[in-house]
Amino acid sequence: MAAVKYRRVLLKLSGEALAGEGGWGLDPAVLRLVSREVREVTERGVQVAIVVGGGNIIRGAQVSERIGVDRVTADYMGLLATVINALALQDFMEKEGLVTRVQTAIEMHQIAEPYIRRRAIRHLEKGRVVIFAGGTGSPYFTTDTAAALRAIEIEADALLMAKRGVSGVYDKDPRLSPDAVMFKELDYMEVLNKGLKVMDATAVALCKDNNMPIHVFDLVQPGNIIKVILGEEVGTLVGGTSGDPGGAQRR
Repeated sequence: MAAVKYRRVLLKLSGEALAGEGGWGLDPAVLRLVSREVREVTERGVQVAIVVGGGNIIRGAQVSERIGVDRVTADYMGLLATVINALALQDFMEKEGLVTRVQTAIEMHQIAEPYIRRRAIRHLEKGRVVIFAGGTGSPYFTTDTAAALRAIEIEADALLMAKRGVSGVYDKDPRLSPDAVMFKELDYMEVLNKGLKVMDATAVALCKDNNMPIHVFDLVQPGNIIKVILGEEVGTLVGGTSGDPGGAQRR
């Protein structure tokens, strides 16, 4: 069995990725794909934590703007959506034979543990998959920022950003521009200065300050999670030494 590059990772799953092609709700095929790939990764001895988004159900900023709900209230609604996604993912993972724990930044004892850093690390050391829900527990912070924060707190080796239908970081939207160029590697400052859509600026800055590598790749391509763990060239690595567009690959 090939040696792994990372021993502990934080996998960020956006709500849109969990929705699949439908764009809303939950796609069982995606939940099953993630569960099986995480099982394969854990069988190699890798410790896996997951942060889930909630955009497939509700986005706080959009709800606030569209129907006039107070922004703070709308953001809390979005955080609750991440708990729904976490519970669904937990169910699919346990059907694959994984032992899981859901921890929430907003306490709800009947369905999940509260987020406690030391307990989360202990779960990982015992081979359990830990799913973090509820974002950071505060409004105005995205689940990207929550992913960066949790990755740093649990001392992960890398942050894996799984996207839906986007194979990496491009200089422009590849769905609108056929000549878009995908970067193999980027520096944190290049992402910030160029305004590239990797994750929000707060999350990138957190990763930069703590030297946390970020892998951006396509979730729906089977095997990509395992390939990243093995150190294969998949998607875009942020935090590498070369972000020169001359080294980018054409789509």
